[in-house]
Amino acid sequence: MTTTTFDTLGYFEKLKAAGVPEAQAKAQIEVIREVIEDKLATKQDIKDLKTEMKELEYRLTIRLGGMMAACVAIVAALVKLL
Repeated sequence: MTTTTFDTLGYFEKLKAAGVPEAQAKAQIEVIREVIEDKLATKQDIKDLKTEMKELEYRLTIRLGGMMAACVAIVAALVKLL
């Protein structure tokens, strides 16, 4: 679950001071909390993504190196045949 620093009580008090009915203010707070928890990336989410991308980079580098070695071997074999 995402930890946020969104001040729901402060937001609620500002809505009430602006004349927003209590039920509507509570509904707005719930919607904003859901958006923050479900849609926004946290620092940990970004850190995890960077780690996954680094692992993918290593795998792709190894795969590309293998393909290049295979190509060099094929070219060498063709040169010997010709």
